[in-house]
This record gives sequence, structure tokens and C-alpha cells, in this order.
Amino acid sequence: MIRAVTPNDAKQLAAIYNHYVLNTVVTFDDVPFSEEEFRHKIAGIVSNYPFFVFEEGAKILGYAYANKWREKPAYRHTVESTVYVHHEAQGQQIGYKLYAQLLNYLKAQECHVVVGGLTLPNEASVKLHEKFGFKQVAHFKEVGLKFNRWLDVGFWQLTF
Repeated sequence: MIRAVTPNDAKQLAAIYNHYVLNTVVTFDDVPFSEEEFRHKIAGIVSNYPFFVFEEGAKILGYAYANKWREKPAYRHTVESTVYVHHEAQGQQIGYKLYAQLLNYLKAQECHVVVGGLTLPNEASVKLHEKFGFKQVAHFKEVGLKFNRWLDVGFWQLTF
């Protein structure tokens, strides 16, 4: 079931995200979030943007949200999208279902552009974005350093 996030989801969402923080380069964060920090993150997002979770039973298996792209007023119709799936629930189409919900919501709210930033290489995320019609618009080489490794970042854009 996909539903709107609540502050009570913070503990499970932090656990999902922290796996990626500690074990992968898909996020450039390198310090895990506490439950309270993630609760604060949720509050900051939902005040202006959609945030959905995929829940099965009482367990959250993934989440997706939109957030501000840049600060200037001219960017108000552009958002950045984020999706994370529990590492043990990969391959179950959870990310696809969450993104479908998020993108449908954004389109209905008259969002004009959705931008996804991806650490490269990341074949699964590239495929997910391109399945929804995102097109690669940028590739920055060696802009992030994590685990003593220089990493590239690509940006994909969907225009409604």
C-alpha cells in the first residue's frame, strides 16, 4: 500500500536510508541519520512537497518524495525527486510504484519539471528514470568523494 508519510515513519525510513549511507555511494551523505533527524527532514519536506511510503503490513519497504530544486522563485515549478527502497526488497517494483504515485501527483499539481540526480554508474536507477520518460541532461565527472573514491553524478529530467 502506498500512503502519505507520517512523522511516526521516521525510524523505519532512517533505517532504510542509513543502509545506503553506510554501505553504498548512491547517496553522498556519510553520517547516518538519527530517528529525530529524519523526523525533522520529513517535516521540512511535507510542509511544501509530497512524500509517500510503500508499506506492507507494518513494515515500510520504500519511500519517494519531491523537494525544492533551487532557491530562486523562477524555479518554483521544478522539483528534485528522490526514491529509496529497502535493500532487502529490491526487484519487487516498489520503486516503480512509488515513482508512479509521486509523478502522477506532481503532474496533477502542475509541476513542470522533475529532476533526478544519480550517482553514476547506477544502472537500476537509470532504468527506473528512463522508464518514466526522464532524459539525461548532465553528467558531472568526479564531483563527489566517498569511500576514497571519486564519483560521477548525472542528472535526468522529466518535463510534463
